[in-house]
Amino acid sequence: MKTLKRIYERYKNLDKKKRTYLLTVLAILVVMLWAFMSAVMITGKYSRDQLKGSADEQKVDAIGIIITETKEGSKYFEIYGETGNYSNDDNIATLHNVIGNFYKDGNVAMSFQSSKGTYNEETGVITLYENTYIVLEDSTSLNTDKLIWSGSDKETVAEGNVVIKKNNEMVATADKGFISAGYENFKIAGNTTTKLYERKGKTE
Repeated sequence: MKTLKRIYERYKNLDKKKRTYLLTVLAILVVMLWAFMSAVMITGKYSRDQLKGSADEQKVDAIGIIITETKEGSKYFEIYGETGNYSNDDNIATLHNVIGNFYKDGNVAMSFQSSKGTYNEETGVITLYENTYIVLEDSTSLNTDKLIWSGSDKETVAEGNVVIKKNNEMVATADKGFISAGYENFKIAGNTTTKLYERKGKTE
């Protein structure tokens, strides 16, 4: 308080011209301080918006996505999505209305279609969701809720409402199904039913 009182006394003793000059300087300082604070706030908001924008850009939407994987000239798979997006955050491509093929020795061993699919770039795992339908080389077909492909040397796993049909000879249902690495054999697990049909008539 004493300091403020001294400043006031000194200001009071100044002549009119010096008072006007001092008030002008103070006004300029206040304006500069306000401008500085405003700039800090605006810059801070701009930086946050930029960061937010950068984060949003980690997810890229696209129309007509094709993903293929080859090794030493041999194609392992190809996936086509009518629409989809790719996220850098988790390195996962998500595709919608998916069709594609898995290959063995350069030939199509298993074809598929699904409402939705994902491809994990880090693990190489392909997961198909919703209305998934596949056909093997020997015309065996499989419907399932979810299909997981983890590599050409691993079993392909089907999960949920699995229905397997082989020509007009067999129909099997199960909770889970497993297709061998060579796409030649399959096995079922969980609650299962199997119906075998003869060409003339049928047996259960």
